[in-house]
Amino acid sequence: MRHAASDLRPLFRWLGRDDLADAIGLAGIRRTHAIAGTLPDDEHRRLLEACASRSVPSRDAAITLLSLTCGLRSCDVIGLRIADVDWDSMSIGLVQRKTGNPLTVPMTGPLAARLASWLLDERPATDDDRVFVRYKAPHVALRGHSSVYEVISRVMRHAGLGRRGGSRLLRRNAATRMLEAATPLPTISAVLGHADPDSTRVYMATHRGGMLACVLPVPEGGSS
Repeated sequence: MRHAASDLRPLFRWLGRDDLADAIGLAGIRRTHAIAGTLPDDEHRRLLEACASRSVPSRDAAITLLSLTCGLRSCDVIGLRIADVDWDSMSIGLVQRKTGNPLTVPMTGPLAARLASWLLDERPATDDDRVFVRYKAPHVALRGHSSVYEVISRVMRHAGLGRRGGSRLLRRNAATRMLEAATPLPTISAVLGHADPDSTRVYMATHRGGMLACVLPVPEGGSS
């Protein structure tokens, strides 16, 4: 962004638009994160199909869908408790570990189906009230970001995707999908748990329609 601003100043001067050149304040331009990567439409569809397949364990499918469709961080997936799931309203309510902010997200039909299958049919008997526990004894909650990363990577392999990825990749994908659905940035920031709105604006770079809407018209009298 800093380099782009440096290039635009002389261009605006040449076009006789000193007002635009002076409006670019280089001192206030911060370095930003690298452009976030997302899943192409075909890979997104294949991952959803894999999560619906009975050959993928319900626990792994539910974990993947929580990041893919709800944008949850891995720490919030690990910390999710059975009482956080509201079946009457088809929603999940929790306090985000990173920010301490409360969050309520709706459950999609596929997520609710796989989550119910896990809790009712596949989850081992245990005193641990966390939703996601180990298949093998001891049946305690999953530990660390790496456990969620490995679960999601297994589901991605089952979907035939030639890549590995964890909740960060799927959260980026969820943000981009929300942008494509014209969801306001403040809403996306709240869902993703971003205290700084600039952390959400980086996803605009992956949204072609949104980027095109930001293009300024060429001033009259400019050369082509």
